[in-house]
Amino acid sequence: MSTLIVQLPPRDLAIASEKWSLSELPFVLLDRQQKVVRTGRAQVAMLPHSNATVLMIAARDLLLLQLALPSVKGQRLIQALPNVIEDLLIQDAHACHIAVDRQIAADGRRIVAAIDRNWFRFVLDEFTEAGRTRIKAVPIVRCLPKARDVSATVAGDPNALEAVPDLQPAATLAPLVSVILGAVMPTAPATSVDTVPYTPTHVEVALARGELGEGMALRPDAIAVTLAALAGTASVELYQLGGAPGTTPDQFGMPSTTGWQAQTLPFETLARAALECEFDLCQFEYATQPLRLSRATFKRWRVPAWLAGATLLVAIVAGNLDWLMLSRQRAAMLNQQVELLMSAFPKTSVVLDPPVQMTRALDRLRTAAGEPAPDDFVSLINSLARSLAPLAPGSIAQITYKERTLQVTFTAATNVNGDFAARLRTNGLSSHQNGAVWIIGSRQ
Repeated sequence: MSTLIVQLPPRDLAIASEKWSLSELPFVLLDRQQKVVRTGRAQVAMLPHSNATVLMIAARDLLLLQLALPSVKGQRLIQALPNVIEDLLIQDAHACHIAVDRQIAADGRRIVAAIDRNWFRFVLDEFTEAGRTRIKAVPIVRCLPKARDVSATVAGDPNALEAVPDLQPAATLAPLVSVILGAVMPTAPATSVDTVPYTPTHVEVALARGELGEGMALRPDAIAVTLAALAGTASVELYQLGGAPGTTPDQFGMPSTTGWQAQTLPFETLARAALECEFDLCQFEYATQPLRLSRATFKRWRVPAWLAGATLLVAIVAGNLDWLMLSRQRAAMLNQQVELLMSAFPKTSVVLDPPVQMTRALDRLRTAAGEPAPDDFVSLINSLARSLAPLAPGSIAQITYKERTLQVTFTAATNVNGDFAARLRTNGLSSHQNGAVWIIGSRQ
């Protein structure tokens, strides 16, 4: 099963929801063996086909919290979640889609992710309308390398925090991993050739503290101060996203004056981590429905469905026309049979089955002329005699003539093989067995 991993841009708060649009997105396509098949950037409609799609949600669009949740499930949990986190949100909790991680901490708390409902629905609709039916959305901060438990250093420089003046952290934070993802890109692409090209002035930063994390957009000259303030006395591992499709290796490098040293995190490594992430944000009403038919699916199947319907309609019309023609031919043949019967035997008062009535009338004429009918005893016994060879003359124990058939019983010592029935058919007789008795009649 092939899998497409796509990195999504953060939502631009300055753009109204009716003007939202996704620009070219970086992606990695993996095959069944999770080998890279293709990488690049493309619009949603032009992304390569895959059996499953994994979306990496930008860190700025998510709020990750670790909370104690009520022990309810299903619809009751959906109703309870906004009340649990409403005091921790700036916007209305009911305007957010809230997902719950399946993992439960030792103290019973669970990770909860909140994202703007309209933005999340917009993103999913863009991909479902493009024909993506199996979609998984994961927080990008859950795809970052886990911080190692080391002493309080900043990218190997113990004096990095001291370089920030008047900075005294109030508390020691959990190990922090920061990843510089690159320039902040607009959500909506330019719509006019006369528009001034977008010039990135900020750097997208994703921060991970264990299972939690957040994101922000920073000016390059503010990265060091901000990361140092967030880290406090905790250890820091700094990564720079490298190998992202459509970017150069040093396009979004750290300023050399900051004193920070960033390791390179390949885009492929980030994508593989997203594939292995178990925290799927597509929950509740956004859970993947295997039989869900999107508008794009209807568009793709519109022409084949129309052709199938047209073929079925043609088959029905052709079948009815053929039946009508055959019924007319049958009526014409029946009329001919009736005319032939009435012309040969004009005294026939009632016509029910012309072929049978004609056969019986001809048999009566043969009998009246002294000729035996095919089912008379004499005709049947003569045909039977011609069919007996190579059976011995004394092989028949009993013969009974009843209802225009011969009921023949052979002696116990007689071996009647399958050739006997074939010889009867050759001499114009039909036969079947009723136990040890052979019932023989005329094939006519």
